[in-house]
Amino acid sequence: MATPIPKKILARQHEITADYLRELDNHLAEVEAGLVTEMLEIRELADRLHVHPTHLSNTIKLTTGHSPCALFEARILAISQRLLRDTNEPVAEIAARLTYDPSNFTKFFKRFSGQTPKQYRELTWAKLREVKSEMLTI
Repeated sequence: MATPIPKKILARQHEITADYLRELDNHLAEVEAGLVTEMLEIRELADRLHVHPTHLSNTIKLTTGHSPCALFEARILAISQRLLRDTNEPVAEIAARLTYDPSNFTKFFKRFSGQTPKQYRELTWAKLREVKSEMLTI
């Protein structure tokens, strides 16, 4: 029979997870705003939270079912999709803003979304135009 985990430990795990997500969102907001020019690594985020990187990884995995890197990548992808959808900024500028060179950004984006940034933008904008034209005909 498994020994139950004390509530104090569970509370601390959730606190670390919340702190990680908050620090990650703050960092990505700074990256997007151009206030920082390099992405932090998980080790650096762990340092900011005053926990060991392995402990951070294990805690995040335990509380969310995902690795810290997976959460980081998902948030970068969401920002990328929003910028591609909501701005006319060239893909290369979005890549640079998110600290990628255009080639690596395209590889990253395609790996996680299944399409290139250009394909994503074109399909998304086509769907938006379609919805707008349907609204005009109603």
